[in-house]
Amino acid sequence: MDILSSAAWWFLPFALPICLYVCYTDLSRMKITNAAVLALALVFALVGLIALPFESYLWRYTHLLSVLAAGIALNAAGALGAGDAKFAAAAAPFVHIGDLQIVLAIFAVMMLAAFVAHRIARATALRRLAPHWESWSSGSRFPMGLALGPTLAVYLGLGALYGA
Repeated sequence: MDILSSAAWWFLPFALPICLYVCYTDLSRMKITNAAVLALALVFALVGLIALPFESYLWRYTHLLSVLAAGIALNAAGALGAGDAKFAAAAAPFVHIGDLQIVLAIFAVMMLAAFVAHRIARATALRRLAPHWESWSSGSRFPMGLALGPTLAVYLGLGALYGA
């Protein structure tokens, strides 16, 4: 992996709780809150100054802008929720560009696992553990935060263990 192991170790303890919160709020309310998105962006803005070489830190903001532009387009097309687009954009600076294929693979696995787990839970007695969660009755809509949050968390965890 191209991410610096030291950078991943710096980011992980701050990003992980936000990723877990995003899973929870998207499951319970079908919403990724602006507070979570801003908190993640703030983690990168502050911790990134310590964790990354300054030039790399500045370049990572192009990741945010690129993913935000793509997210806005996907949201306009109805393919993605606004919160999903904003969270993906806030998560993008954490990713080293050389690890893009790895992140996409992690995301694919997380999407499949999250979708299957959500649909199984929704169709079984597990649903009674949190009967008022909006995602249970959202029809064909899917709480993408259930895949987006773990994607960033797993990427940073793997980066901490196997990064450059």
